[in-house]
Amino acid sequence: QVQLVESGGGLVQPGGSLRLSCAASRNSFSINDMGWYRQAPGRQRELVATITSGGTTNYADTVKDRFTISRDNAKNTVYLEMNNLKPEDTAVYYCKAEASRWRTTYYYWGQGTQVTVSP
Repeated sequence: QVQLVESGGGLVQPGGSLRLSCAASRNSFSINDMGWYRQAPGRQRELVATITSGGTTNYADTVKDRFTISRDNAKNTVYLEMNNLKPEDTAVYYCKAEASRWRTTYYYWGQGTQVTVSP
């Protein structure tokens, strides 16, 4: 079992910044791709950004040039730096990790952290 613990959400004004963190407890698993997803009220969960263990990143078009995903493999932690936040970025942000052990791949989700962008 891999546990993901997120932190860093909160209330911020439009144009502000927040940094989310997600720490994974490995428990003998290898952590592969990690990513951030978000879900706004009444909407489906959507991809925000992903990063491979080698550092290759992928972003949703809506957050490109504003958000930066990074990771510290030694700490099994992924970060999401969010700049120039907009009201439409308001959502619960979830961390996701792909983990493998004994040639089997598993997917784990964090509990979510609320990000609210409002004047």
